[in-house]
Amino acid sequence: MTVASIVLAVLLALGFLPLGVLKALAVAAMSRRAEHFGYSVPAFRGIGALEIAGALGVLGGIVWSPLGAAAGIGLALLMIGAVFTHVKVGDGVSEYAPSIGVGVLALAYVVTVFGTPLTLQEF
Repeated sequence: MTVASIVLAVLLALGFLPLGVLKALAVAAMSRRAEHFGYSVPAFRGIGALEIAGALGVLGGIVWSPLGAAAGIGLALLMIGAVFTHVKVGDGVSEYAPSIGVGVLALAYVVTVFGTPLTLQEF
């Protein structure tokens, strides 16, 4: 694991963990966001659970890089879904640009993880 991988993992966790918790708890602001996107509150809670799992997964990737790589790919896919959702409801670029930025950050993390040679001991 490189220093870049660790820094990116921490940044991703700091970004996704709090938002995932807020979604999972269905706080009022997140319930309004769910309604804006046309999602049920339970579906939005599920997205929050995926964000929490991804955040914990990239942190776990510091110890076991295959877990981090899988989590990073999952977070990038979530952000692709977020962009499509924003576009579907007619949000402007300023609304979905953060999702693009964080998705690129997740992909950069995955690249740094895959840039580190894996050994059989890591599997």
